[in-house]
Amino acid sequence: MRRFLTMLARPATYSRWLHLLIPAAVGSVWLFISPSKPWMPFLFAIPVGLLPAMRLAEGVQAQLLLTPEQRGRPDAAISAGPATTWPDRWRTVAWLELRLVLAVVTCFATVWLSATSVDLVRGSFGTGPSDVWLARGVGPGWWCALLAPLPILILLGSVVLCGEVAAAGARGLLGPSPTERMTALEERTEQLLERNRIARELHDSIGHALTVAVVQAGAARTAGNPEFTARALAAIEETGRNALDDLERVLGVLRESDVPASGRPTLAEADRLLESARGSGVKLDVEMTGPLDLVPGPVSREGYRILQESLTNVLRHAGAVPVRVRIVVVEERLELEVANPLSGSPRGPGGGSGLRGIRERAALLGGKARTGPHEGEWRVHASLPLDRIR
Repeated sequence: MRRFLTMLARPATYSRWLHLLIPAAVGSVWLFISPSKPWMPFLFAIPVGLLPAMRLAEGVQAQLLLTPEQRGRPDAAISAGPATTWPDRWRTVAWLELRLVLAVVTCFATVWLSATSVDLVRGSFGTGPSDVWLARGVGPGWWCALLAPLPILILLGSVVLCGEVAAAGARGLLGPSPTERMTALEERTEQLLERNRIARELHDSIGHALTVAVVQAGAARTAGNPEFTARALAAIEETGRNALDDLERVLGVLRESDVPASGRPTLAEADRLLESARGSGVKLDVEMTGPLDLVPGPVSREGYRILQESLTNVLRHAGAVPVRVRIVVVEERLELEVANPLSGSPRGPGGGSGLRGIRERAALLGGKARTGPHEGEWRVHASLPLDRIR
């Protein structure tokens, strides 16, 4: 009983009632034209349902009136798109037939049960014998007032039941096909990958800039040397400007989905990172060999971010220590390695979102990345294939 009253309190119950009565209004027009052939609308629904656009029209109606809480949602149980396959068209035909049947039931229940309740109310005032369906044979009298709510309760129950059947039928017959489900899944996967990529971009670029700024500011505060303080402030200013450029690139991707990835920094701009690290007191031993200018764009861009995150980790966890950077193009692979002496605060081989981001970047290109302690050093080594990208 409680569930029935809850259903009656839902606005969707009455929007479903309207949805059920719409075909009855259309069918009544046909009854005026040819009352001897009431089955013609069922026959006419077959060619109409085979039209691709009919599934779109029925899906929009069903979303709006049967499941308004899911209207416009990408994961809605009822699809709002044209039929693309013959199975989808025949499912639309089956839905139209079901909708017509439910419309006939709802229409008759609405008309006859309402009329019965009115007739019982009239009978309670002694205006004449009742002669409408359920009230037929019930003589006028005060007891008719007690029976008058009964047809309305039956009507409301039939509306709730037919509405539930219509919603279930729409989910089954107008729901997304396997192809549509796969397409939606692929779109959500692409969106998730894009969000993860943007998160990595922000983490690497802004995280690097903030780490350099903190290290430089701390060194300038404790140095007590005006000349060193001026150099530190200049390094902070340059790093901040570079971070703003990176931030603009990432925000450009968010604002415009068709912004080319070529605007992102590559290994050709690695000197900018190396100079920033040197300005923070890091002693660099750099080896760059091979035709870096011929490295494909995706590999070069991801290599830049891997180098950036590696240097950021050095500054954050080890400070101004000697660092060995090796970037080599050999045998159709880009080998990138950053190593520094282990500090007093050990890091786990898999900890940190930055290290995870390094491994994810390498995996997306079909390569491998290893991070962790190795022979007394903390080492980041990434091996990225070039032939797969070309």
